[in-house]
This record gives sequence, structure tokens and C-alpha cells, in this order.
Amino acid sequence: MAAGMGYSSWASRIPQVRDELGLSPGALGLMLLVVAIGSLIALPTAGVVVHRFGAIRTVSVMSLLCLSGLAFAGIGVQIGTPAVVAGLLLLGFGNGCWDVAMNVEAAAVEQRLGRSIMSRFHAGFSVGTVVGALSGAGANAIHLSVTVHLVVVAVLLAATVPLAAQRFLAAADDAHQGERHGPLVAWRERRTVLVGLFVLTMAFTEGTGNDWLGVAAIDGYGASAATGSLAYVVFVVSMTTGRWFGPHVLDRHGRVAVLRASALTSLVGLLIVVFGPDLWSALLGTVLWGLGAALGFPVGVSAAADDPRRAAARVSVVSTIGYVAFLAGPALVGAIGNHVGVLKALLVTAGLLGCGVVLAGATRPLPAEPHTAG
Repeated sequence: MAAGMGYSSWASRIPQVRDELGLSPGALGLMLLVVAIGSLIALPTAGVVVHRFGAIRTVSVMSLLCLSGLAFAGIGVQIGTPAVVAGLLLLGFGNGCWDVAMNVEAAAVEQRLGRSIMSRFHAGFSVGTVVGALSGAGANAIHLSVTVHLVVVAVLLAATVPLAAQRFLAAADDAHQGERHGPLVAWRERRTVLVGLFVLTMAFTEGTGNDWLGVAAIDGYGASAATGSLAYVVFVVSMTTGRWFGPHVLDRHGRVAVLRASALTSLVGLLIVVFGPDLWSALLGTVLWGLGAALGFPVGVSAAADDPRRAAARVSVVSTIGYVAFLAGPALVGAIGNHVGVLKALLVTAGLLGCGVVLAGATRPLPAEPHTAG
């Protein structure tokens, strides 16, 4: 929840940051790219870090690094674009390792319970994004500065996350530290790479909504700043709903069928957002877009962690490939938006959703393997 609130607090103020710094769509896209760059620097070695130090210590340290970046980005709005970029780089780096460690821990809990509950952990993340988005909308409504808003959020979360990490499963840390397979071997596994590519398509879909829906509502439909933030709130509420109720659907119909239906639902919603006649139809499309995007990332991570002995390495690989979407997405949408407008630029997501329908087959559960008694 804390990770979602931290990122969402930043994302909910993107239109105001753009205005404060006087950025064009292309320049804003490049600035948003920095968060993904920071994460991609961290992610390739995140599996090694979790493998060596365990999820508890990784989350405790990397969350503080991420939240320091959030506070610095907020302060940087008063200084200039380079300062914001430095803060976002730190935010992305800390978030990359934090994300992998959380997912490894969540996979261990899921396997211990024997049910498909990974998406509910991500629903917790989404609840955090809702809280962060609402805080951004509220801050806009009372004209609270971006700097004060982000610094307060960072301080509050930094005081709670390391304490919460102490309640993780210590046994899960012991298991991953005792893993016999080298963490870098997973990069040569065909299934792991294909799952990563599927996660990339859905991460692009999710990330485009997070980064650009508020701006698209303002620029494409003439919405106010507060209403633009509301469009983002609708998106994250829809994702949270899909992630919370998703386990029942997954256990009944299986990963592949549910993920293919999810990608198609998101595609329909995206097309309504872009081609709808007014803001209200766009908000309806946003609901479908969010519901369809909800399960892609968490279920892909769950598929990567099917074998607990190799979970840290495989989750790291899948997350790294998935985060390429966050690297390419903001800049690509921004560059296209310079020529056709942000709203029409969102259509670039449609082609990737089509690929996601095909790649969903890679998430099919691994057959159970007999384990040698120790």
C-alpha cells in the first residue's frame, strides 16, 4: 500500500509539475522516463540483492531510498527540472528493488496458502494509489503546493514501511537465501522471458493510464485540473477492484483465459477513452481500461514465482522486462502527443494489448515437480 501511495502521490501531481516547469508533452515524457530508468538500473540485480539479503532488509532500505527521492522531487519543483530529474531517478532506483522484494515475499505467502491471492497484494498497492490519487486531488482543490504535498507523504511513509517489513515471513527469506540456482540463469529461460514480455504489454497499459490519463482528460476533453485528477482516481479505483475480486475468477477459469479476457477488456476501454464523444464516456472507458489492466502485472509475477526455489531470480527478470514499458511508454506517448495530441497518442497501447492476448499463454502454471528429501 505504501509503495502505491508514494508513486500515486507523485503521479497525481504530474499536470501541475508540467505547468510549474513549463514542459511540452515531449519534455514531460522524457522527465517521466527517468523513473523507469532508475528502476531499470536496479532491477537486473534486484534478484541477487533479495537472494543475498532477503526481503525484509531489502524492503526496509530500498523503501527509504525511494521515499527520499519522492521528497527530493517535490522540493525540486521549486528549484528546476534537473533537481526533479535527480529525485525521480532516486525514486525509481529504490522502487525497483523494493518492488521485487515485495513480490518475492507475496509469492511465498501465496504458495503457503495454496490459493491465487497475488492480485490481492497488488490490490493493496492499488489501494495505496487510490489514497495517493485522492490526496493529489485534495491538494489541487485546496491549492496546496506540490512540494509540501510530496514531502509530507514521503515523511509519513518512511516512518511506517521499515516497521511493517519486520512482519514478513522470516522462513521465506531463509528459503531464498538458500536457493541453489544462480540468480542470473533465469535470463536464459524461454518461459521466463515470454512471461516478462506479457508483463511488458500489461505494464505499458497500466503505466500509460497512470502517467497520461489526467493530462489526456485536461488536454483532450477540456477538463479542469481537479477533474483530470479524478480521471486518474477512476482508473486506479477500477484497477483496485479488479485486483481484489480477481482471485475468485482466476481460481475458477485459470490464468490464461482470464488474462486474455483482461487484455481485450482493456483494449475496449482504451478505444472508448480515445474516441468517446465526451468526458463522461471517457470516464466509462477508463473503468474498463483499469479493470482490464488490473491482473496483468500481478499474475505475471505469480507465474514467474511458480517454483519458489527460483522465485527471486525469475521475478527479477520478469520485472526488469516489464519495466521496459515504463521506460519506453512515457517518452513514446509524449513524442507522438507532440504531433497528434496526448489523447490520440494513447492508441499506441492498443497494438501492445493485442500482443498481450497472444503472450498470455506463457503464464500457464508449471507442472508440479517432485522434490528430493533433504
